[in-house]
Amino acid sequence: MKQDAKHNTLEQIHIAAKKEFLEKGFKTASLRNIVKMAGVTTGAFYGYYKSKEELFGALVDEQYHYVMEHFCQAQDEFAELPAEEQPDHVGEISVDCMLDVLLYAQNYPEEFQLLLCCAEGTRYAGMIDEMVEIEVEATHRYQESLDSVGRPSPEIDSMLEHMLATGMFNTYFEMFIHQMPLDQAKIYLKTMHEFYTAGWMKILKQ
Repeated sequence: MKQDAKHNTLEQIHIAAKKEFLEKGFKTASLRNIVKMAGVTTGAFYGYYKSKEELFGALVDEQYHYVMEHFCQAQDEFAELPAEEQPDHVGEISVDCMLDVLLYAQNYPEEFQLLLCCAEGTRYAGMIDEMVEIEVEATHRYQESLDSVGRPSPEIDSMLEHMLATGMFNTYFEMFIHQMPLDQAKIYLKTMHEFYTAGWMKILKQ
């Protein structure tokens, strides 16, 4: 198959897959419908992808990794600050990261809809849970830093900690799910930052 024809076929598969996944979600999406809409045979499809999940990953993997890599980088940057400076910068690096992801997502509205609303049944469905786990670990590291500079904080109930972090990320991604206009989303993000920072500092008694 010529390169241009191969590219066009793959593009048609992706267009059809996005439509099917967005309408039905991964679990109930039909591979038969996808290949039919794409105008290819099932055999031709398997020349590109081994499974429906591999196809889904081809649509969202770049966006998933962008979110996770930038989020982890923000946590590392905060942890690298001198311990005595960290209390003055709580949430600042994270909110800058979330703004960066928000701006990035403007170019990929369908991919983020797939990630956040249609991924059940794939490994991508656990993205928020992964972020919560990273956030909880980062909070514990911050508590160790506070202790090292003579500002100890109380132990946080693990279930409460998990619930608060999950609520924070679910709130943030609501802006993506509802495709909020960027100017409004920026205002919401600033308000969320202030709200959650104040709440965490209250819990940590800082």
